[in-house]
Amino acid sequence: MAQQIDPNVLARLNSRRRFIGGGAAAAAALILGPSFLAACSSGEKSGSGPSAAPSAPEDDGSPATGKLRVSNWPLYMADGFVAAFQTATGLSVDYKENFNDNEEWFAKNKEPLSRKQDIGADLVVPTQFLAARLNALGWLNPISDSRWTNKKNLRPDLLNSKADEGRKVTAPYMSGMVGIAYNRAATGRDLTKVDDMWDPQFKGKVSLLSDTQDGLGMFMLAQGNSPENPTLENVQKAVDVIRDQKDKGQIRRFTGNDYADDLAAGNIVVAQAWSGDVVQLQKDNPDLKFVVPESGSTLFLDTMVIPYTTQNQKAAEEWINYVYDRANYAKLVAFTRFVPVLSDMADELNKIAPDLAGNPLINPSQATLDQLKSWPPLTDQQTQEFNKAYAAVTGS
Repeated sequence: MAQQIDPNVLARLNSRRRFIGGGAAAAAALILGPSFLAACSSGEKSGSGPSAAPSAPEDDGSPATGKLRVSNWPLYMADGFVAAFQTATGLSVDYKENFNDNEEWFAKNKEPLSRKQDIGADLVVPTQFLAARLNALGWLNPISDSRWTNKKNLRPDLLNSKADEGRKVTAPYMSGMVGIAYNRAATGRDLTKVDDMWDPQFKGKVSLLSDTQDGLGMFMLAQGNSPENPTLENVQKAVDVIRDQKDKGQIRRFTGNDYADDLAAGNIVVAQAWSGDVVQLQKDNPDLKFVVPESGSTLFLDTMVIPYTTQNQKAAEEWINYVYDRANYAKLVAFTRFVPVLSDMADELNKIAPDLAGNPLINPSQATLDQLKSWPPLTDQQTQEFNKAYAAVTGS
């Protein structure tokens, strides 16, 4: 029997940030033309290395004052959090849920940023691949360690990221895992490996993610190739496996996070999925399971950054530090149901949401975290080549 999903859960799934990278970048390139990947005429550089970073305004040690303008994804903020921050700091906040996808935001803001014009936000929350791009252009201010004292609470694996070593300009906000979701009642057994998705009994009932990076990383790892050091050859090998399964009729469709409907209806029984979505769906269907395959998978990461056009550097840093207080951050995790970027969150989560504190999709073990890899910032050429290779199979 098909399961019914709470409409409120579906709304949260469909509204939350899900235009992460790969396939989105390809679509944006087609819409915006060569100027998207070559970027703006002001001289955007290809590649992942940062250009000469701007200097943040000199910190005189005085407290933050005035108004902070925050631009975040829809439904990515706990109720009452902004009001509590205002009470605690005396700052006023203009909080907007107007960051709807990475490429759309970049297309809208690249011109004013290139001219160092105010973009109407002092802090924004791009996914890490876009944050790395902005940093490469020199469009982000450093975050002062003297005001970001709670930086010590960041998970060590995220602190030492190749994307921003030591986290000089990016503050991770929320993370999540890519893995295999399956309906245990329909499969009749647990799935543990990528190859389990190709069991003939699941023919025509498997879905994969249409995003290039999230879609391919898991299959690259299953072949012994890490997305941390991607090559076109390794990407193509993963694409070839997927193409073979598609040609055999194993794969029903390639999706964003709208696989939720198909899982509920029983149209698919195995889906490549994001962990946060599955936590939401399990409330209505406890038969749904999620596993990071034995060979490993990838994680996504959204980050808080301060554009170099900010009108209130100190207030933005105050916000970041407030978020990084574990008691405050627990409220965000309880709402978003994503993987915390802060370490040792179990105690704080136990105080407000004990059911989540023990959930391995929200508080994964260190062994699971060690299985997760991240893509590095890609050059424009890599972005084009990888997207083209995957789009040849997905049709996106």
